[in-house]
Amino acid sequence: MTRSLLCFGDSNTHGTPPMDSLSSQGRFGIDVRWPAVMQTILAPDWTVIEEGHPGRTTVHDDPINGVHKNGIRMLPALLETHRPLDVIVIMLGTNDLQHRFGVNAAEIALAIGKIVETIKASDSGINQQAPDILLMSPPPVMQSGCLAEIFENSIDNAHALSGTIANMARQHDVPYFDAGAHIAVSPIDGVHFDAESHITLGHAMADAVHKFFAN
Repeated sequence: MTRSLLCFGDSNTHGTPPMDSLSSQGRFGIDVRWPAVMQTILAPDWTVIEEGHPGRTTVHDDPINGVHKNGIRMLPALLETHRPLDVIVIMLGTNDLQHRFGVNAAEIALAIGKIVETIKASDSGINQQAPDILLMSPPPVMQSGCLAEIFENSIDNAHALSGTIANMARQHDVPYFDAGAHIAVSPIDGVHFDAESHITLGHAMADAVHKFFAN
């Protein structure tokens, strides 16, 4: 029986290429985006659902781009839309590092913990149980290009995020994957992945799914 996996994330799950201006609205093709690359490797045993939204935060309403960027606000509707789900992969936290939100790495991890709790309390899995969860930490951002001012003073928290998310995964007894151990953000804008990194991450995540959810 085919199993289902939902990738819940931001622009780096959506497949936004490195941006050369704030007006850029591109998207890599299905042959490049890491969830789709993972799907190709995992098929026919798994169906991967891409649920990446550019600008998505963990729990924050965005005062500039809108409340729909708030991940935990949108999550219940997405769980109902795509149920029953076997696994949900979460890679969030990058947009929380934006200067306007004023939160640190520990607080971002606590917010991710609230998302985990929401999923665990849901009936969106098989037989109306909660789905399994895999937490990913994103690669650290760098201050570069057109997004440098938006992510001003974020570098220390960006590098601390892998540790705080790993701790949150341990607290909730869910598996953890450090994307930054496999890829880095593009120096073009300091936030997004280039095509090669998407493909590399797709392969690494397919291995992780086989490792953590073999049965």
